[in-house]
Amino acid sequence: MSEISAVQRPPEPDWLAMTAEELAVYREAENRVRASSAARTITGNPDPGAEIHWQQAVLPGRGLPVRVYRPVSRQDGEGAARTQLPLVVHVHGGGFVGTAVQSDWVNSRVAVRLPALVVSVEHRLLDPDTPLSAAVDDGWEVLRHAAEWGVDPARTAVLGESCGGLICALAALRARDAGLALQAQVLVNPAVDVTDTMLDHASVTEHARTPTLAVPQLQLFQRLAVPTGADPRALSPLYADDLSGLAPSLVVVPTHDPIADHGRRYAERLQAAGSPVRLSELPGVGHAFLSMPGVVPQAEAACAEILEFLRGLLTA
Repeated sequence: MSEISAVQRPPEPDWLAMTAEELAVYREAENRVRASSAARTITGNPDPGAEIHWQQAVLPGRGLPVRVYRPVSRQDGEGAARTQLPLVVHVHGGGFVGTAVQSDWVNSRVAVRLPALVVSVEHRLLDPDTPLSAAVDDGWEVLRHAAEWGVDPARTAVLGESCGGLICALAALRARDAGLALQAQVLVNPAVDVTDTMLDHASVTEHARTPTLAVPQLQLFQRLAVPTGADPRALSPLYADDLSGLAPSLVVVPTHDPIADHGRRYAERLQAAGSPVRLSELPGVGHAFLSMPGVVPQAEAACAEILEFLRGLLTA
């Protein structure tokens, strides 16, 4: 029996009927699989040139786990001991499930090949008592305290996937309004609409049930993200009043993704507002592909494009 087959992924639940207790049990089991060595056949092996460790980010009144990726020290002293690297704040995909470990492949490559310090936010996950706003605050607070990481604060970028893309897009908006320098944002299959129109996009109808994302999961995400009384537009970058003056954006859209049109429409709005944006579409690719390089070959090309984009803005 292979190692991967020995790790039992939990069966797919009834997304719309699951209780808070069932969600907690499912999340723990699923994240255990995603963080396992057996899952590396899917999630990919980290670049051996990166040091990877967990750290506690000290935020106002609380701590938050982050996964830190840094180039390994070389004999000449360069690498892990080096300061003034650019910083990339990463936010993993998954709203009510997910862990930074699932993104070791891409984050380690960015750290080594840019090079940069990459800090991946282990944000609070959505449940009936934890709305999307909590995860958004986690991403913003890590970015806001960027200078404390011993990096060059004038060379900072955000990189997010799916729900992490939404968190990064909102962090970029907050950074602009707070006068915090941000050089780039990379949004990979981003979910940028949690309003009543979230499921009205044509791509949702066309790809309603794919192996990595289906409409029932989106419905659960929407329900958890915006509790009764909250303003969904405030959590939807697609409907931000002003998208001007933002850092240059790379929006990566896999075409066989229910929320492909989220990324497309957001890129259109950025362009209309005069914010520099590049839209990159990957034909035939599904949601969450960047966390599955072991089974999705196009992840390599996407990673190379992300590196080229960030290199042009962070190492000039």
